Amino acid sequence: MDNIIIGSGPSGRLAALQLGKLGQNVKLIEKKHIAGTCLNEGCMVICALTDVTKFIETNNRFNKRGFIKSQLDVSYDKIVEKIKETQTMLRSINQEECESAGNELIYGEAKIENEEVVVNNESFTYDNLLIATGARPFIPDIEGNEYGLTSSDILNLDDIPEKLNIIGGGVIAIEVANIFSKLGSEVNLFARSTVLKDIKDEDATNYILKHLIPEINIHEHVNVDKLTKNKLVLESGEEFEGKSLFATGRIPNSEIAEGIVELNPNKTIKVNERMQTNVDNIYAAGDVTGGIQLTPIARMEGVCAARNMVNYPNKISYNSVPQTLNLNTEVSFVENEKIDENHKIADIGFPGIAGPGNFWTIMDGETGFTKVSFDADDNKIKRITSISPSSVSDVAYLSYIMREDYDLNDYDDFIEIHPSTDTNYKIIKNMWL
Repeated sequence: MDNIIIGSGPSGRLAALQLGKLGQNVKLIEKKHIAGTCLNEGCMVICALTDVTKFIETNNRFNKRGFIKSQLDVSYDKIVEKIKETQTMLRSINQEECESAGNELIYGEAKIENEEVVVNNESFTYDNLLIATGARPFIPDIEGNEYGLTSSDILNLDDIPEKLNIIGGGVIAIEVANIFSKLGSEVNLFARSTVLKDIKDEDATNYILKHLIPEINIHEHVNVDKLTKNKLVLESGEEFEGKSLFATGRIPNSEIAEGIVELNPNKTIKVNERMQTNVDNIYAAGDVTGGIQLTPIARMEGVCAARNMVNYPNKISYNSVPQTLNLNTEVSFVENEKIDENHKIADIGFPGIAGPGNFWTIMDGETGFTKVSFDADDNKIKRITSISPSSVSDVAYLSYIMREDYDLNDYDDFIEIHPSTDTNYKIIKNMWL
């Protein structure tokens, strides 16, 4: 059976690996770089730069305590150089992994024509097709938008901007704002409504604003009127000097599918729970389908599509998806959509506890914050918001408990590794059970 996948980001690459393991013939077509936005422009770039800012913040804290005396000289061009070297290494590893599964990797821009895929002037027929072309930054239709940078431009900056204006109030906007603020930029952030709407807990949001990003100037309920090369102007007429960067969401790269399969009103590709389009042998997965635009979800969708392409029935579920805000202290959160809002919900909030990555924040009162919401009627977790160095792994395993519909009593046998900053463990076992 001949399978073609267009796009080698997390969804396409994982689908190709899955099909290869199942002994299928796979042609994986990539326009630019293997591994998609995550490695080349998104998550990994944010992680790399945030690692640098964590080091800077730790160095400053140790200097403040007086037991280390050091002065840092940050070279942004050297940071970028080393990030790009690492990306090249990871692309090579990803390509080797892909080809070791028996997949054929083709670089070039694909088109779908007459039930064939055309790339580099060569046509290929297929039994099944997976469209995994991802998404790109959305550029608002405002005057001077050509002067606005996006997250895709971060590695193309010559130096750290003296002043940076970020348009947007979501996770990406806050992460980029944190990076450049810690690197020394004066950062203004402009949101049409409020910031961090994905985080449902007000106490957690307040903690983030007060303790994690206090140096960022946040302007809520404002509209940007226009940009110039080195200035942002609000509809109110107020002006702000500096470069501007859009972090205003993403739009699907679905043009390749127009007239081929059905699209949603927002131009994402319409799929069912099997990642199948309205055309039986055409599937789509990842950001091009909209929904939750996270790398683990794209991977999950790609694997789901691949299995269905070769008649291993599989359905996708999006309940209790854990997410994170990658700051100098990680913020992780998850909500169980199965819990009835009409049930009695009990909240327990708790300051962060000492442990790896948190010992030297105790004297500043910045160890973090965690709140867990419980369904008091059936003893199950409704929502978690955790701010701590271990929150990424903590919330990931607790999201599994939520998805599998475990009762909190099933958690009683869990043993944590010590030392740890897992406040969830303390809340659930010592304060609730």
